[in-house]
Amino acid sequence: MLPREIIRQIRRLQLFARRAVEDVLGGEYRSVFKGAGIAFEEVREYQPGDDVRAIDWNVTARMGHPYIKRFVEERELTVMLVVDVSGSQRFGSRFQRKREVAADLAALLAFCAVSNNDKVGLIQFTDEVEHYLPPRKGTRHVLRLIRDILYFQPGRDGTSLRTALQFLNRVRRKRAIVFVLSDFLDRDYDNLLKRTGLRHDMTMVRIVDRLEEEFPAAGLVHFADAETHETVLVDTSRQGFGEQFSRQAQQRRDALRQLARASFSELFEVTTNGDHLDALVRYFERRERHQRAFALPQR
Repeated sequence: MLPREIIRQIRRLQLFARRAVEDVLGGEYRSVFKGAGIAFEEVREYQPGDDVRAIDWNVTARMGHPYIKRFVEERELTVMLVVDVSGSQRFGSRFQRKREVAADLAALLAFCAVSNNDKVGLIQFTDEVEHYLPPRKGTRHVLRLIRDILYFQPGRDGTSLRTALQFLNRVRRKRAIVFVLSDFLDRDYDNLLKRTGLRHDMTMVRIVDRLEEEFPAAGLVHFADAETHETVLVDTSRQGFGEQFSRQAQQRRDALRQLARASFSELFEVTTNGDHLDALVRYFERRERHQRAFALPQR
């Protein structure tokens, strides 16, 4: 039986995600993620204003007056949430830990998917794939997905994006909408990320705590690696430490942006400050603007 605290968190996330989808995200999601094609729906009588190119001439000839064919978008999509649950995801110096931010975003995206009758699946990974929930539809499935994100305890602390992407491509050979939620503090996954970006519609969601980007002068501080558990004593008050720390963080950010472009992937960033709903809305709006710009006729 689930602990009461987990049940409360599931209910909180369910209410939070439902309201966000109904009030803000539902239309945004549908407008930026299109179906794979169109499917025939019906033949009906021609009405003024209908496109004459849709007239079904065979039916029209038999019935003696115009009929048209109607088509609808083949809407059903599959959304895969690839969620980092390594040791570094337990860190958070502000409003939430990184793992809690990932849970909120996963819930939002999952409810967006099922509200549009799409399937959603989950992969949780450390330096190995720890848990896989195959894609399905429905609110009960999403509630189980949220439970798994909140309640699942990984057995390891390391990170291997390469292992997670290999598993994704093995279990999902057809094109899917993929969200990778991680801090991307890993190495040697660039080539596989590029191949995955060619196969799937992929978005990289970087979850970051501001203390990982800017560190105050606080004297002697023990830094502990959440994944290797190694510790080092650093004098954060020494001259130039703060600038070097911020410069290295910016270099990591710039390198990830370049990798996203090379992988034909979207990238957006969220923090542990509690502003991730706004960040997700901005991502949807930016993606919709790009799609509209791309759709404009060339002159």
